[in-house]
Amino acid sequence: MSEQQLYPVTSQAGRDALIDERQYHAMYRYSIERRDAFWAEQAHRIDWIKPFTEVADISFAQRDLHISWYGDGLLNVAANCLDRHLVARGDTTAIIWEPDNPDESHRLISYRELHNEVCRFANGLRQLGVAKSDVVTIYMPQIPETVVAMLACARIGALHSVVFGGFSAEALGDRIEDSKSRWVITADHNLRAGRQMPMKQNVDAAIAGCGNARVEHVVVVERSGAAVAWQDGRDIWYQQLLSGQPLHCEPEVMAAEDPLFILYTSACGSKPRGLVHTCGGYLVYASVTHQYVFDYQPGDIYWCTADIARVTGHSYVVYGPLANGATTVMHEGVPDYPDASRWSQIIDKYKVSILCAAPSAMRSLMVHGSDVFTGADLSSLRLLGSVGEAIEADVWRWFHQGFGGGKCPIVDTWCQTETGGIMIAPLPGATALKPGSATLPFFGVEPELMDAGGQLLVGEGQGKLVLRHSWPGQARTIYGDHQRFYDNYFAAFPGYYFSGDGARRDRDGYYWITGRVDPAPHSAGIPIGKTT
Repeated sequence: MSEQQLYPVTSQAGRDALIDERQYHAMYRYSIERRDAFWAEQAHRIDWIKPFTEVADISFAQRDLHISWYGDGLLNVAANCLDRHLVARGDTTAIIWEPDNPDESHRLISYRELHNEVCRFANGLRQLGVAKSDVVTIYMPQIPETVVAMLACARIGALHSVVFGGFSAEALGDRIEDSKSRWVITADHNLRAGRQMPMKQNVDAAIAGCGNARVEHVVVVERSGAAVAWQDGRDIWYQQLLSGQPLHCEPEVMAAEDPLFILYTSACGSKPRGLVHTCGGYLVYASVTHQYVFDYQPGDIYWCTADIARVTGHSYVVYGPLANGATTVMHEGVPDYPDASRWSQIIDKYKVSILCAAPSAMRSLMVHGSDVFTGADLSSLRLLGSVGEAIEADVWRWFHQGFGGGKCPIVDTWCQTETGGIMIAPLPGATALKPGSATLPFFGVEPELMDAGGQLLVGEGQGKLVLRHSWPGQARTIYGDHQRFYDNYFAAFPGYYFSGDGARRDRDGYYWITGRVDPAPHSAGIPIGKTT
């Protein structure tokens, strides 16, 4: 790798970032050599109703596959994302929402306002019969009510299963049926690039095709105002359900290993896999990776453009930022509507300081050339992130120069639905960058490469990417099929988690993700089985 392809840590990033190069290497060694001590310390970033006494209990063995972090601790995820912020930052903006149509009014939602609506909706869900351990399917646009629904489920101990709003009725039905969900939260329509996309209609079709699945209630957010079919006794408007609900909802006391959500990923030729993430370890990992990888600091305006239905959206639009008391931006639309400068306008409008986007979105903008930056200032940006898929070097350089003005570090991240959060990524104040490389592992993460014969590769090489030990954000099982969980992720290389991805490691120890070892399906250009 030539020196011309190396982007050293800038003097400003090295000076201002939370973690510098010396600190990274010291913390990484500590996180590997004293794993339990490191993760015990990180767990104190969230509030525990009952503190844990055991950090980890892990086995990747076939006959005893189990993953437990903070197992005897008690907490509530929604209370950690909302209640504990009310005294210090109750009036601070939690969510900035920008609609599809720039002529429509945006929304600034404070932590107190978000808390109040979550409590009201949680009480409404309880009124509909939702209880702890029930599964609620969320099939929604990129609107604040989607976050409300997720946090309301977390508050009462129900599992949410968020399904990508671009999926068909058949795909939605598969997920409703697999999870045995009896409640669906949706909207009348999804507004995207000026068009109305049916959502309630898809829900009705999905339920009709669900065989033995029995959906009791469908809650509908009025987004477009256009007429939709209605089934009395089953369907209820979101605002109607909220009406008259009290502003207080006692958060359910949850064990750290109680399930928080199911998130489905797909595999070619087989039914979707419902990955189960639990309360304690997931929230700790989402919080710590959001803070350190994206160098989040108080006062930052943070925008991750990922869809909430992906793991990137769960961890880096919702749970990580809100656990850290951040201001998170949500955009309902697409990068180039009504014109190619849409993202630039949003950045300038809200003085966004951290922008994270998928390479597929960057590629869609590159074709517009300089129109992307028409009238843009972009001086508020100090950090860029690449999320959801591997990024090509030419796209990296365009992003770095176009949005970052050649001065903003890019944190190129690797994660998966199964990992719950980022596993390999540079830290902006600590890691020299190579365009296209995810660079070095995050704290507590030990990646390895296996050759075709199942032997560990040492030094430079290319092979199958595995992980040596567990981490708090790791999925615990596939919903309803623990044997499949073992077969998919642990059988190929006993004692290791197999990511299904290939990677190359260069002479500096940097990792380059080379893609799926087995073919993965795509949706809207996004490799579903890999990440997001």
